[in-house]
Amino acid sequence: MGETTRAAIIDALEEMVAEVAPELHGRSMYGGQMLEREAGVAATAVGGYFGYKAHVSFEYSHGAQLSDPDGKLEGSGKARRHIKLRSVADIKAKDCADFLAQAVALG
Repeated sequence: MGETTRAAIIDALEEMVAEVAPELHGRSMYGGQMLEREAGVAATAVGGYFGYKAHVSFEYSHGAQLSDPDGKLEGSGKARRHIKLRSVADIKAKDCADFLAQAVALG
């Protein structure tokens, strides 16, 4: 994946977050952007997005609790789940906005 594609995915994710959950606060961390209910308070993290060489990962802190009947979320840990994005179209195709709305609703 080229830098241009990665940047386009991140830009599109930022727009999606602003639409779905404008109340979240972004914080640069771990080479990406953490999304928190309360600015600077890691315990309030909903998730975040991070650029890698081959994809951008959108991660959900409590993803194991999200409804995922089509099995789009990846991971098998106790709490976290993620989605690997390789194009801007993947954001919609993999229901990132729906998962983010669910994650925010978990309160």
